[in-house]
Amino acid sequence: MAGIVSYSGYVPRYRLNRMAIFKAMGWFNPANLAYARGEKAVANYDEDSITMATAAAIDCLKGFDRSDIDGLYFASTTMPYKERLNAGIISAALNLDESARAADFSSAIKAGTTALLAALESVDSKNARKVMVCAADSRLGKAGGMQEMAFGDGGAALLVGDEDVVAEFKGSYSITCDFVDHYRGDLARFDRTWEERWIRDEGYDKLIPAAVKGLVDRYGIKLGEVAKVIYPCVYAAEHQKIAKILGLKPEAVQSPLLDEVGDTGAAHPLLMLAKALDEARIGDQLIVVSFGNGCDALWFQVKGSLPPNKERKGVAGFLANKAELTSYEKYTVFRSIIPVEIGGRGEQDMPTLFSVLWRNRKAVLGLTGSRCKKCGTPQFPPQRICVNPECRAIKQMEDYHFASRAGKVFNYTGDMLAFSYDPPEIYGTVEFEGGGRYLFNFTDCDLKSVQVGMPVEMSFRKKMYDERRGIHGYFWKAVPRKEVA
Repeated sequence: MAGIVSYSGYVPRYRLNRMAIFKAMGWFNPANLAYARGEKAVANYDEDSITMATAAAIDCLKGFDRSDIDGLYFASTTMPYKERLNAGIISAALNLDESARAADFSSAIKAGTTALLAALESVDSKNARKVMVCAADSRLGKAGGMQEMAFGDGGAALLVGDEDVVAEFKGSYSITCDFVDHYRGDLARFDRTWEERWIRDEGYDKLIPAAVKGLVDRYGIKLGEVAKVIYPCVYAAEHQKIAKILGLKPEAVQSPLLDEVGDTGAAHPLLMLAKALDEARIGDQLIVVSFGNGCDALWFQVKGSLPPNKERKGVAGFLANKAELTSYEKYTVFRSIIPVEIGGRGEQDMPTLFSVLWRNRKAVLGLTGSRCKKCGTPQFPPQRICVNPECRAIKQMEDYHFASRAGKVFNYTGDMLAFSYDPPEIYGTVEFEGGGRYLFNFTDCDLKSVQVGMPVEMSFRKKMYDERRGIHGYFWKAVPRKEVA
């Protein structure tokens, strides 16, 4: 049967202590002190739902052949584009074959599990061999509101197939209803929420147990034999109450990751599932439930574990790799809540030429260069004539993917004149293992931490945003690597 072949989650490096939010905005709403516990994950200024989903998918696919992937499904309620296939951008960044089907799933925060169900059904029906399911969200709550405290940024990725399955899919049960606990209109940036007690009593307390009961009754599952029941809830006390309603022992309830990450929207049930799979043993039964305009409940049984791969970070690795974002004001600038003076350099008008992007899509989105078939020299951008002066072969090139190659800092500089939302702008030359050099921006670092010769890895990031035309532009940046205990 179909199931999960690989999995991972992505949590951004920056974490914002909720007490820092309260210190900045507690004067406006003192009641938020009740939620000022732990920290939330905050996307960097060059991250969004596309880049976070891509990061989770890259980690998920380490050690797997991407040529076997027939589809990519992307779930998010904060997609950068309303009319442009967001999943198509991720597919190009992963260097998937253009024959792979891609689709966006949106509008409700249970879209992640809906995408997962679609992938499982596609593989089970033999319409696809493997389907990548990735989800990410970067939702905004207004300053001084509970949602600002609760929402976190993050992504998750699951590779679905029917061979070498880690967790076999056993069945599902879904509820669809127009229960509006929160909503965001067509032109709104911030979520709006309804009355909290009503959301808890009529929403979480009734819909999640109903979905679990429907699943249990349909398949004759003994809930007491299930190792982990995984469900999201933005209210910590209510999360515990739901466990009591279901009669679950504390050890059978998966941590909601609220104090470490926050609620990551469409990605959250999948992120929690990835964390549970890392901790599961063979034979364990897992139930994962989403919430949002209804519920999806999915039943899995653990059949194996991921093959060892030292390059794979997993949820635990991304959770451990963190840096405190000490400034609430910096967070508001990163999320464009507070406008800042970007100056003439930041206001330069550089319209995207989509015809040029199309011709260079493999280089721009997939970081695909060329390698000379005659002398083996890698080169970026892709060339027709070999750059090796001792070769200079003409039209003897093959595609060469730099995104998955390790590199090191050849040189770098910090530039206070170039515009950056996190000055100084750091950029320099990366020298790749196996050959090839190119100039990249650096991210997820500060100037003091960068050194010549230090290892880096490539990360798909937002390069620019053309506010006038509503265009999000993407390219690859270099992220310094460090050992995480």
